[in-house]
Amino acid sequence: MVDVLVEDPDSSVGSAVRRLKIPPSRVWVTAAVAAVPTLLIALQIVAFQQGFEGPLESLWRDYTGTPKSMSLPWAGLILALVGISMQRRLVALGAAVIIDLVCAGARLLSGDAPTVGNGPVIVLTALALIAWLRWSGVERRNALHAAALGALLILATKVGDVWLHITVLSGPDVLDEYVMLADHALGDPSWVMGRVVDTLGPVVYAVLHWVYIELPVAAIVVAVWQLRRVVDSGRWPSHYLVRTFLVLGLVGPIVYVLFPVVGPMFAFGVDGNGLQVGNYWPGVLPPIDRNPAPLPFDAATPRNCMPSMHTAWALSVFLHTRRDADGSRAPRWLRWGGAFWLLATLTATLGFGYHYGVDLVAGAVLCLTVESALREPERGWGWFRIRLVAGGAAVLAVLLLSYRYLAVPMAEYAVPAGTIVLALLAGMAAAFHATWFAGQREQVVTVRAVEPVEPVER
Repeated sequence: MVDVLVEDPDSSVGSAVRRLKIPPSRVWVTAAVAAVPTLLIALQIVAFQQGFEGPLESLWRDYTGTPKSMSLPWAGLILALVGISMQRRLVALGAAVIIDLVCAGARLLSGDAPTVGNGPVIVLTALALIAWLRWSGVERRNALHAAALGALLILATKVGDVWLHITVLSGPDVLDEYVMLADHALGDPSWVMGRVVDTLGPVVYAVLHWVYIELPVAAIVVAVWQLRRVVDSGRWPSHYLVRTFLVLGLVGPIVYVLFPVVGPMFAFGVDGNGLQVGNYWPGVLPPIDRNPAPLPFDAATPRNCMPSMHTAWALSVFLHTRRDADGSRAPRWLRWGGAFWLLATLTATLGFGYHYGVDLVAGAVLCLTVESALREPERGWGWFRIRLVAGGAAVLAVLLLSYRYLAVPMAEYAVPAGTIVLALLAGMAAAFHATWFAGQREQVVTVRAVEPVEPVER
């Protein structure tokens, strides 16, 4: 609890003080509500000064112009609908569809592409306002909670778009030569998967591309399943996928600025616009350069490879499709879907040349670390959690420092270096499983074992 001191005007002393107990959760919510508009305004100022579209401009387009994304506004609205009744969901969906059809038709008549996305943003805003002004109690709280999640999902992408521009401004030189050398320790998986994807043909490429682009759609499916009982029970789970997604989106991109990397298809392929080391990817492995150096690069390509956030987000989807909030196994379709999305995303990140293998390792360690900090908050911050979070942060730091300062030894002694990298990831994964899944499974089995058994009549 947070103690707030307030002067009591009715006190005879006049300076008497009484203590108010304010829940920490309310303090965090208040801070977050104040931080979001502050961040948006600050990023808009930076965008205006540097000459690119800012988050407020992009958000305004979602309301009155052509939305940048067609699927993301709908994902945000669907997430917001988990907090209201079925009847109101149908009304909100119907209103969003009608608005989208009208806006798309107007664009079509004016000669523009008939894209969609205005309707869900407008309806999401209206839903939040109606809940705030007209509803009360649990109904109001659930609706505002869900609407905030949907809005944060949309706003996070606006912030992310601006942050990609900031990575270019802060990192004119990229460290791809170092990362490519470090990637020799893992057998250059991007080159391998690049040739595999080329061999599999356009159909597989199209499926992988859709999976890679629509990762938020998979996250919404999982989140809606996790929050399906909110309206009926009036209670929210202590942890769910959206929390992990948003925290990863805040923490991970910080490393982009500290460790700017563009990816093999740009630094070693034909998409480098003349600034690449050579046209190697994916057909030919570059020779080992024992004197790597930062590589000057263009002002258009984001430095968003290290760590692989697609890997971190896809792994979080996988983890949240294993079990329900009560510890029971998730439905088979959800478990298989989470596994497919993870494998397809890993294949796409490497096969499209967007990432090196060591990026994926860093992204996986980041995901396990953040998930360990957020999972089962009711258990508190005991040694079991501290060692995982601190250990994960230490492993991530060791990996990044090794990629930067031990890249040449990692390439020359690929087998032991690769073994160490994979062992660090495996150790983190094993500790994560032992802490969050093995004990949970044992608890579920124990509960089932003590259930009374019906006598059998003979």
